[in-house]
Amino acid sequence: MSELDPWRLLTFVALAAVTVVTRGFFFLSERPWRLPHWAERGLQYAPIAALAAVVGPEIVMRDGALIATWQDARLYAALAGAGWFFWRGGVLGTIVTGMAVYLPLHLGLGW
Repeated sequence: MSELDPWRLLTFVALAAVTVVTRGFFFLSERPWRLPHWAERGLQYAPIAALAAVVGPEIVMRDGALIATWQDARLYAALAGAGWFFWRGGVLGTIVTGMAVYLPLHLGLGW
């Protein structure tokens, strides 16, 4: 990008304007704005849905294809972590348990 042509500059300014308007929209209103009940209820599930959308494919896929073998450390680590979570609860124990299973299988056996 050696030079800034007018179209590129216009695009940058338009994107900045859209960002400012959409993020500042709720501050421009003079009266309090409430989400509908169904939207508030749906937002309660948004973090877990986003986490599942990121972590789920990482567990069951490799190089864009489903895992074809049971010799994959991620499967056993995910099962161990889920087992810990349902047995004892807590995020830290889940992570530690999953990694305690994953690392020996991945580094030791090369899975």
